[in-house]
Amino acid sequence: MKCILKLLPVVLLCFSSNSVLAQQETDDDYVNQTLKYDNITYKSNIRTVQFHQVGFEYLPAIIDLYGKEQLELNFDDLDGEHKQYSIAFVYCNADWSPSNLMASEYLDGYSEINLNNNFSYSMNTFQKYTYYNIIFPLNNVRFTKSGNYVVYVYENGDRQNLVLSRRFMVYDNKAKIQASVRQPIAGEKQFSQQQIDFTVTGINYVLNNPYKDLHVVVMQNHRWDNAVTDVKPTFLSGNSVSYSLIDDLIFNGGNEFRFFDIRSTRFLTERIKEFYRDKDYRIHAVVMNEENRKNKPYLFYNDINGEYLIRNTETTGHPDTEADYVEVHFFLPYAEPEPKGNFYILGRLTDWRMNKTSKMTYNEKRFGYETSLYLKQGYYNYMYVLSGDDYKGGDHSIVDGSHFDTENEYDILVYHRQFGTYHDQLIAHKRFSSFKR
Repeated sequence: MKCILKLLPVVLLCFSSNSVLAQQETDDDYVNQTLKYDNITYKSNIRTVQFHQVGFEYLPAIIDLYGKEQLELNFDDLDGEHKQYSIAFVYCNADWSPSNLMASEYLDGYSEINLNNNFSYSMNTFQKYTYYNIIFPLNNVRFTKSGNYVVYVYENGDRQNLVLSRRFMVYDNKAKIQASVRQPIAGEKQFSQQQIDFTVTGINYVLNNPYKDLHVVVMQNHRWDNAVTDVKPTFLSGNSVSYSLIDDLIFNGGNEFRFFDIRSTRFLTERIKEFYRDKDYRIHAVVMNEENRKNKPYLFYNDINGEYLIRNTETTGHPDTEADYVEVHFFLPYAEPEPKGNFYILGRLTDWRMNKTSKMTYNEKRFGYETSLYLKQGYYNYMYVLSGDDYKGGDHSIVDGSHFDTENEYDILVYHRQFGTYHDQLIAHKRFSSFKR
């Protein structure tokens, strides 16, 4: 949902989230250099990876096959040196497994692009870094098929020397989607969760078996960690396929994201209690102690769907190269260690992953969970989730509660593999909001 964030002079979007199904993993990605068809950073010196539509930092990487939209990928290398980085693309099936297509079957132009001229050095920052960015599609690189793609960055011309990988989608709307958000029918769910109903219409070719041929994905707030996949239709009528009253399409409404502002490090900003420098002159920011919102009434305020925006209000130059890095400290008061698992910080700032980087540690002297993250100056959204060691997934309602009224944005993706072909087309995409005010 689009809205105006009063704290920032930019147009932003609104959020929340359901029970997190984030991928629990260690930080072995820094060691294991095997390409994963997911949003992964493979090297610890690579930070602040952003991938979005050009001009819209808070929108996901989804573009029209025949449209004029472009995607921008950028990242920082904290080694501060110029390196030989290149990018390449992989076409994937609807389930994000790699397809059997050759690059020439889904790309028109070069199959790889080097970033030799797409870099800038940081300026006026304590933390030195090299900023890399690239925009595509370009005249010499265009996609010829709709569907799922992975772009990956590698070093020194060696595709096994992986740096990062990111997912994106290219759609070709051959059908229309009518969607709505409503309260679930029964029980307490109607006050804390959101039911998604939708109908796919206008499919202009024969579907032999919609139950088998269509692969449908529903995402909340552009996230893959809580996406619902392989949804089956409930009703067929002519060329319309309906999905309604499906339990899998009930999302926790969640709550508005927590936030902090480190656009300035000279003055105390919103939700920052203290700035200081350590003996090595590294900047530290202490976020105000968190409150438990589980039993508090819902309070609306604008947020940005768990995203972040890189900004530095202390300079007039480009924030991507003049924003410094800050060690940000978090503390969540909690009377005693949680026996059901561990707390993690989730959001784009941790790539929506529960791992060693995002995991919090219980401090028995302070009676609460704490951790710190090394982040670039900007405005950040985040949340706390509890995840048990004996199951996959997490729950942020433990400290934030869940409300039907919470603003969430949803994406519906409809894939279809036509008879006689070997790839999954993305034949329909719909983005809509639960905002009804």
